[in-house]
Amino acid sequence: MQKFTVHQGLVAPMDRENVDTDAIIPKQFLKSIRKTGFGPNLFDAWRYLDAGFPGQDPASRKPNPDFVLNQPRYAGASILLARKNFGCGSSREHAPWALDQYGFRAIIAPSYADIFFNNSFKNGLLPIALPEAQVARLFDEALAFPGYTLTIDLARQVIVKPQGEEIPFEVEAFRKYCLLNGLDDIGLTLRQSDKIKAFEAARLASKPWLNHTLAAQ
Repeated sequence: MQKFTVHQGLVAPMDRENVDTDAIIPKQFLKSIRKTGFGPNLFDAWRYLDAGFPGQDPASRKPNPDFVLNQPRYAGASILLARKNFGCGSSREHAPWALDQYGFRAIIAPSYADIFFNNSFKNGLLPIALPEAQVARLFDEALAFPGYTLTIDLARQVIVKPQGEEIPFEVEAFRKYCLLNGLDDIGLTLRQSDKIKAFEAARLASKPWLNHTLAAQ
C-alpha cells in the first residue's frame, strides 16, 4: 500500500449528497476478480453519455462535458471534495479501489458511510471529515479559483490552504500509523513473519505428524 505522508493536489468539487457506491463504481464492473483496472469506470454513469461495459476502450466512450471530472480545469485532480454521506449504499471495496486508481489520494466531506470509510483506510485512501460549514467554504473557494490546490499533512493532521491557513482534522491513531507507513492488513501481518515462522517451527517440532499431513495436501 502506498504511504500517505504529505500530499499536495488539485481539488475537484463534487457537489452531490449521498453519493453511493453504485455511482462510484457501477455493478457491471464488479465482475473482474482482479483488484486493478477500475479507474476508467469511476463514476461511469455520470462521467459518460453512453452505457459502459467491462473491457470497453475508454477512448471509444462519449464523455459528459458537464461532469466535474471531465472539465479541463479539474484534470489531474487528486483530492475529491464531496458532500455529506459519501460512499453510502453497498459495501463493495471496489469503490475505494476505483477512486485510488483514478488518482485520488484523499476525500474531504462532512460525513461518510461507515463501511466505505473503513475500506478507504485499508486501501491507502484518506477520508477526512470536516464540519459542513468548513466544507462549504472549501467548495466556494475551489469553484472560485481555477487550479485550487490543498496540502494535506497527515503527520500534523492539518489541511493547508493556498494562503497558508491551516484546518485541523481528526484521524484515529492506528489508522494514521498504517497510512503513514503504507501498511494494509497483509502488511501488518507480514511484520510478524519471524514470529509466525517460529510458531510454525515449534508446532511441527512438538507435533511432527502434522508435517506429513501438510505434505499430503
